[in-house]
Amino acid sequence: MWTHRGRQSVTTAVTTSSRHLARSNRSIATPWRRTYASSNKGSEQSTSAHWLRNSLGVAGAGTAAFLIYDYATSNRSQIESASEKVKDLSKSAEELSLQYVQHKRSVKSPGVYVWGTNAYRVVDPNSKESVVKTPRKFAYFEGQVLRDLKLGEQSGAAITETGDLVQWGKGYSETEFKPAKTLTGKNLTSLCMSNDRILALSSDGNVYSLPIAKDDQLTGRKLKEGSWVPFRSGTAGVSYRLLQPSLKLGERITALSGGLDHALLLTSSGRVFSVASSTENYPSFGQLGVPGLTWATRPNGPVDALHEVTALKGSKIVQIAAGDYHSLALDKDGNVFAFGDNSFGQLAMDFNPASPFCDTPTLVPIRKLYRGPWLPKATRVAAGGANSFFTVDAQRILSSTENPATLRDLGRITADTWACGRGIWGALGTGKWIHVQDAPAKVKALSGLSEYDEQSKSLSPIRIHDISVGTTHVSAVMDNKTHVNAAPSTSLDETNDWGYDALWWGGNEHFQLGTGKRSNLSKPNYIHAPPEGNRADDQQEARLQIMPRHKGKVDRRTVSMEQRVECGRHISAIYSAV
Repeated sequence: MWTHRGRQSVTTAVTTSSRHLARSNRSIATPWRRTYASSNKGSEQSTSAHWLRNSLGVAGAGTAAFLIYDYATSNRSQIESASEKVKDLSKSAEELSLQYVQHKRSVKSPGVYVWGTNAYRVVDPNSKESVVKTPRKFAYFEGQVLRDLKLGEQSGAAITETGDLVQWGKGYSETEFKPAKTLTGKNLTSLCMSNDRILALSSDGNVYSLPIAKDDQLTGRKLKEGSWVPFRSGTAGVSYRLLQPSLKLGERITALSGGLDHALLLTSSGRVFSVASSTENYPSFGQLGVPGLTWATRPNGPVDALHEVTALKGSKIVQIAAGDYHSLALDKDGNVFAFGDNSFGQLAMDFNPASPFCDTPTLVPIRKLYRGPWLPKATRVAAGGANSFFTVDAQRILSSTENPATLRDLGRITADTWACGRGIWGALGTGKWIHVQDAPAKVKALSGLSEYDEQSKSLSPIRIHDISVGTTHVSAVMDNKTHVNAAPSTSLDETNDWGYDALWWGGNEHFQLGTGKRSNLSKPNYIHAPPEGNRADDQQEARLQIMPRHKGKVDRRTVSMEQRVECGRHISAIYSAV
């Protein structure tokens, strides 16, 4: 399941040449011994002649012995010298291999790896361990691919390949906390979790809201459902509500993102709706994006009524993101809007103790992050806990005083990552430990990176492929070249691939970074892949990397899949996704 950098054995060519040298030594020394042994034969002579002959024979034998010794020792020194060269070459090969050589573990069996806090049996329902320090295979999902996965501290939820919802953990059931299918037959595609409810989006654009707890699912009001059999209907297996925004003809919900008390819904036309997603607390930090909306001023009707964020009407939104108590929206022109809690500067605006939140979507000043002749455009937003992240493509443009004929970098694009919010656990990734970061700070380890593109014969920026923000920790998957052909017929067994680089940083109080240690990290770092099987190369420490989209086997079927990272509440996971 993992791709990593690892050591490779010395090449067979080196081993063969070593053996060849040893054989050459024996074949050369033997004929010399035979020649001097045969020289002692002859007919009988007189005593003096015999003495002279013996003397000459002894002298000749001594000379021969000397020559043999001299040749053997000199040849041995050559062999030893060659052997030393072989050892040096072996050592060099190992060193180079350790640093540069890429090695791939084929994805024979897809699945899920989880680590972090296990106090509520979310990481490993079969273990009583309070924490799992390094990535561990989740037995229930062995050999499976998922559509989505979300992890809270007390419960987990996943959507299977067939669109059914699976839940587990003590937050789901205090007595039966192992994975179980709950909402089925809806062809679900994605989900988000609040404090006590799950919102799930189906392939036809319907949004289902159901309680996390099993008891509430079974005892709550259940809707009547139609049946494939004519004139027959039934009752839903679990209690859920169907959220229905006021949509235009042909418009549908395409994405959702949730915090602890609220959720955002994005439509196909670029409109944004917000909703209270928790039965415990009504959103009170302006994260719904509706000015003046509170529990006291809410309109009549259901508490989970959907509200359009009308302040965004003039912009076509293409991406949404939600932290615990704040919201982000990105439009097609690269503008970012933020609203909700700003207690730690997560809205990228000056922190004001007298007014710690903003209930009106406000434009994030991305343009001010760059001085000089640069044209920045935000390309991605991400949020989690009390942190926000923006990825920006900044293009070098011509200033009024510059001559284009003298510029070599005109039009060059640099890809940068910016962060703001709470940094006391290192989640900003800037190397600093601070409580409040209200001005976006550049994450240098993820900014200004480039690599040589073989097709264009030029340097191209390395952007972020995906970023997942947990409550206190973060993971970024880089969009580096992976040498995988995305053609439907391509499998990992047919490629020499090394996957996407994955980096981790932030809080590690529950070992959620997967380093095996408890220390927090204020800068992005690599972690090691877990061993698979008993092969020698599996036992070596290897850098964990994420597999791009490829062809793999699931129940003897060929399925297009990729690996994704999920950072939850003190828990991390990597899973195979369709």
